[in-house]
Parts: sequence; C-alpha cells; structure tokens
Amino acid sequence: MTHAIVAQQPGGPEVLEYASVEPPTPGPGQLLIKVAAAGVNFIETYQRRGTYKVDYPFTPGAEAAGTIEAIGEGVEDFSVGDRIATAEASKTYAEYAVVDASKALPVPAGVDDHTAAALPLQGITAHYLMNSSFRVEPGHTVLLHAGAGGVGLLLTQLLKARGARVITTVSSDEKADLSKLAGADEVLRYEGFADKVRELTDGEGVNVVYDGVGKDTFDDSLRSLRIRGAMVLFGAASGPVPPFDPQRLNSGGSLSLTRPTMGHFVQNVHERRWRSAEIFEAAANGTLAVRVGATYPLAEAAQAHRDLEGRLTTGKLLLLP
Repeated sequence: MTHAIVAQQPGGPEVLEYASVEPPTPGPGQLLIKVAAAGVNFIETYQRRGTYKVDYPFTPGAEAAGTIEAIGEGVEDFSVGDRIATAEASKTYAEYAVVDASKALPVPAGVDDHTAAALPLQGITAHYLMNSSFRVEPGHTVLLHAGAGGVGLLLTQLLKARGARVITTVSSDEKADLSKLAGADEVLRYEGFADKVRELTDGEGVNVVYDGVGKDTFDDSLRSLRIRGAMVLFGAASGPVPPFDPQRLNSGGSLSLTRPTMGHFVQNVHERRWRSAEIFEAAANGTLAVRVGATYPLAEAAQAHRDLEGRLTTGKLLLLP
C-alpha cells in the first residue's frame, strides 16, 4: 500500500483525508513517478467543494515533479530514474502518480524538485502569454494585473529579460514590494490605474494588458491600451466579464481581445517541451526566480487548502510526500 489524499464527498478542507491506497500502475504510454513535490492550485479547491464536478472518491492534483519508477508499454523517450514534471496529470496529491509520457516534462539537472513542481502550470502560462497570446518585443510597454501573484511574478521577470517596460497592479504594500523585487518598473494600486497608466505613458497607453482579474479591471484595462493594443484576458479572479459590444474595441483604437487557456497552447509534445524547456532553462540559469511560499507534508493537504482559500500565503504552495 501507499498513501494519497482522498475525498469521499465534496465539502470543506476537512474532507481531504490522508489514506492508504493501492499503488497505481502505468498503462501503455504512461509513466509511474515517485512524487517529490505536488503543486497546489486554486482549481483544486473548486473541485473539492463540488463547484467543479468530479468523481468520488477523489484525489486532487494535476501538477507535480518526481522520479520515474516504472514505464508503460510503448514509451521510448524516458528511462527509469529520469526526473520529470507535469501540469497535466491527475491524482498527484499522492506518494506515487501516473503521468502520460506525452505530458511529461524533462527536468534539467540545474532545477531542484521544489522548483520543478512549482513551475509547470504558472511557468507555461507565463510563456504562452508573452510569446503566443501576444508576442512581446523589446521596447513594448506592458500592464500586468496581480503582479505579485504566481503568474505575475514569473511573467514580470520574463518580460524584463525580454526588454519590456512592465507596469503592474497590486492590492497591498507587501505585494508591491514583491512585484518590485521581481523587476516591475512601476507598481500601481487598482484604484484609478487606467489614468495613471496614461500618465506614465504620456497619454499613449500600453501595447498589451495581461488581465487575470476579469470583471473588476476589464473596462479600465481597455482604457489603458494604446491604438491597436491587445487585451489578453486570461482569468477571472473577480468574476467573469459581462457581455459587451465589440464596437468598444473599434472606438478604443482598433483594439484586439483574446481569451486564452493553457490547453490550447500545449497542443502536442513539441510545443509542450519547447515551452517547458525555455522556462526550466531560465530557472536553471538564474533568469527566473521561483517563489515557493510554503511547503506542507502530504498529510496536511487540508491545511494547505485553508491557507490558500484564506489568502494567507504568497508564492507557490507545495505538498511533500
């Protein structure tokens, strides 16, 4: 037997129980990994509550790093003992997990297990935002909401390495300090940010807004854009954006709007490994500092959820089997 976190029904954090389970086995095209660390993400709190439908008994988790223990039939590009990470597995709140080989990301020697577990979801998100949703070039000016969030801290560093000017928004002094430490050129509070962005850009506006907040920032995000600027709406932390008239994009300066999601930017093994290789290389060479806010023993997954939902942490939360 091995151990995993299991919920028998939806509910509060208390439904996450540390339980003995049968060890998983890899099928064709799959890898069995010994989990070194599993990432905790907000979507798992929605799954646990029943907001998102899942089957019970339910073991949360999609993100992890670990070492390959066994290989299923047909896998040719991995070996037992290799270190991999993933953001696209299931049941990773566990000592052992099964990962599709096509969704496994090779981890270079210069990246430790905690960093490897913390990077896949937020790192690949930051990568596709700045390279594919809107291609940021040196000299561009960017407005990035939630600059002290997990994606925000990574994206700020990558944008600065690209040669962009980065303006962020945050909600507190502590978060402002974190955003500045990541390299933000200017850090604003949310109230009145569009007018301040105009002032900072001599009335011109920014090339792109990366907005993961949604409803509360959407209108002023559009107002912050320059002519032919791009609005990348990649989340809805404050709620979904209400329907709006596309004519606003015309009147705002022939603006563009996109609503990306990660699954559409990791369409195949080549794309997935291109993005992860660049992110891991940036972490290995020091371009990208990854903030792990807290680690918890696997058995304390419920406390990790309490802290995450209570907004008591910054940076990535990890579970350690």
